[in-house]
Amino acid sequence: MKKFIGGSYQTSISVLLIGILAFAGSAGMGLFLGIPEPSAHDEFSYLLAADTFAHGRLTNPTHPMWVHFETMHVNHEPTYMSRYMPAQGLFLAVGWVLGGHPIVGVWLSMAFMCAAICWMLQAWLPRRWALLGGIFAIIHPNFGVGNYWAQSYWGGAVGAGGGALLLGGVRYLMREPRKNYAMVMGVGLAILANSRPYEGLVLSLPVGLGLLIWLFGKNRPAFDVTIRRVLLPLAIVGAVSVSSMAYYNYRITGNALQIPFLLHEQTYGMSAHFIWQRLPPKPIFRHKIIEDFHAQYELPVYYEKHSIAGFFKINFAAMMMYLLVAGSVFTIPLIGSAREILSWSWNSRWGRFALSIYVFFILGMMLETYLSPHYFAPITALNYFFVLQGIRLWRARDHRVGKLVLLLLPFLALTVLAINTYQSMAAHNDFAPALQRARLLKQLNQRKDQHLILVTYGPNHSYHKEWVYNEADIDGSKVVWARDMGLKENCKLIEYFKGRMVWSLEIDHDEAPIKLNHFSEQSCHEVVS
Repeated sequence: MKKFIGGSYQTSISVLLIGILAFAGSAGMGLFLGIPEPSAHDEFSYLLAADTFAHGRLTNPTHPMWVHFETMHVNHEPTYMSRYMPAQGLFLAVGWVLGGHPIVGVWLSMAFMCAAICWMLQAWLPRRWALLGGIFAIIHPNFGVGNYWAQSYWGGAVGAGGGALLLGGVRYLMREPRKNYAMVMGVGLAILANSRPYEGLVLSLPVGLGLLIWLFGKNRPAFDVTIRRVLLPLAIVGAVSVSSMAYYNYRITGNALQIPFLLHEQTYGMSAHFIWQRLPPKPIFRHKIIEDFHAQYELPVYYEKHSIAGFFKINFAAMMMYLLVAGSVFTIPLIGSAREILSWSWNSRWGRFALSIYVFFILGMMLETYLSPHYFAPITALNYFFVLQGIRLWRARDHRVGKLVLLLLPFLALTVLAINTYQSMAAHNDFAPALQRARLLKQLNQRKDQHLILVTYGPNHSYHKEWVYNEADIDGSKVVWARDMGLKENCKLIEYFKGRMVWSLEIDHDEAPIKLNHFSEQSCHEVVS
């Protein structure tokens, strides 16, 4: 056990302790703030994947009336499933099965991330500093237990944990070649491939190059050690991962080499996710709200970033935003020790390795059309490495000031976390679309009969506030959400769901109180006659 984790029983206990604290902190904050309701398109899509996995399936058959259920970030043909990679959905499904609610899976992902970061830091820093880094990950004001990586279904923690395993595994492996470290590194790669594949690839390239340089450098291990303890374990984990992904792709898209995300982009995409790509032909849309989302939200970013000025403007804004969000109070030692960090990185073998990984990763991120904070998740563990190294260098330069910074940072982090929590509670709005939808769903689920809700949107509705999302088993759901497609098509849908209570729901101003209206089935009889 101790050799698998890397070092001693004390290191294992530290990793376990951080994982327990992260889970307890996430659960405590969730119970204090209230279990979140999904609101973003991504969250509903991940929950569809979780629902599917929790019922022992990889995907769902296409529904005969699927056109009424089309929505953002979901594939309906050739099967009905989330467009996203499966890692986040699997964590949610585990939480759903073990804890009775998918939010438990989110808390488990936070425990995994923080424990993995602590383990990674033990490979790069002394044990007590690694433990502190794990605590920093727990109390981070923006990526810790109180914010959206831990209190929504959007994801971030899974990719961050995968990146930590990769970075820790390669450092352990280059210090002491052991097959267990190689396998952990391979697991990290597999998690990245199934959570944030592009960003994981960008991270793995410099890591892999560093590993190859070591394997063939002057301090290389013996040839048989390289084969048995490094390459073979990596190949075994890689083969299992690749074959599993191919089977997953095949079940959803019908093509082992086509991931669900790319199928969705071929079906609905109007933009391109990388700056070197050209715009695809315009898809055929059956619903204006979906077309507006792709045309008005995604496409303008593509056009702006494809100009030289737009490229630098958007990337600069994204990097500054990431620095503020990911750094928060922890930018203090980075700024205060910037010169020392750069000097140390230049003169230290491992410092150069870490800095080159970080620079390569950031440059790779700039090639993406769209950027959000959770896109940077795979590099998260290195953030804490540089923060802790900044504190250590500050202490070496001025022990009293460095010690003060060390004591002040946790206090500042907890203070900002408390402020963020208060602001989140103060911003609570009972008429937020996500809360209104959840309340309506709960009310209808408590009734004995089954329901079909025909949703139509007015001109003031935002395409960011979607209501039409369904469970994995649509026919078995007590409440089915569908798009109003006009009387003739609606009547076909009503005939299919014969015996359900049929409702009409019109939404215009998103934060106005909603009202269900009975849909007159008599009008369908008139259409037939």
